[in-house]
Amino acid sequence: MVDSNKTVLVVTPHPDDAEGGAGGTIVKWANEGNKIVLLVCTNGDKGTSDASMPSDKLAEIREKEQLNAAKALGVSEVVFLREPDQGLDDNDRFREKVVRQIRKHKPEIVVTIDPNRPYIRHRDHYYCGRVTLDAVFPYARDHKAFPEHLMEGLEPHKVQEMYMFRSETPDFYVDITDTFEAKMDALYCHVSQMGRPREEGQVQSRERAAETGKKAGYELAEGFKYINIGR
Repeated sequence: MVDSNKTVLVVTPHPDDAEGGAGGTIVKWANEGNKIVLLVCTNGDKGTSDASMPSDKLAEIREKEQLNAAKALGVSEVVFLREPDQGLDDNDRFREKVVRQIRKHKPEIVVTIDPNRPYIRHRDHYYCGRVTLDAVFPYARDHKAFPEHLMEGLEPHKVQEMYMFRSETPDFYVDITDTFEAKMDALYCHVSQMGRPREEGQVQSRERAAETGKKAGYELAEGFKYINIGR
């Protein structure tokens, strides 16, 4: 479990997904002295209902919003892969990029989105979660996977724990009662994605966090699917 002085790699499909799914937890862990690295897989260039918005301009806007949100979360470093929105896939090209960041930052903990939501789901959410799970185990662990990394000084690395947000079957809960407002600060840095004023959106977010909190005896909480790989 997360104490302090650990490195946490958060792998998120789009700008704003990590804030909505795990923002309160990220703030909490950062405040407790952990190093948080945020890996943003896509540029979010299709995330708008404004047909007149050029995709390249939207990608630029969303990257700036993500940097502002990262400051609000207490993130130490943001890495942008800049894959096209709706363009993630289960392939070695994408997998190598995630493995590279695991080997570079050597996190004890990896956080990502749960890929196992049934039926309707964003394909980027699925492939981000699925490829990250595979990158953690076995790819980042095994010397023979992407051996070119060794020539760059990137040694294999064993992640100890994984937390997956937006899970249909969470089994681990984090108390975000004291960090909920900071989560909302970060979420509302994504101005292009917020379809309603904060006063309205925050009510719904608080209700969801309260409903999750009831399952663990907290006022407000975020839920995760937890995997202990080190056992």
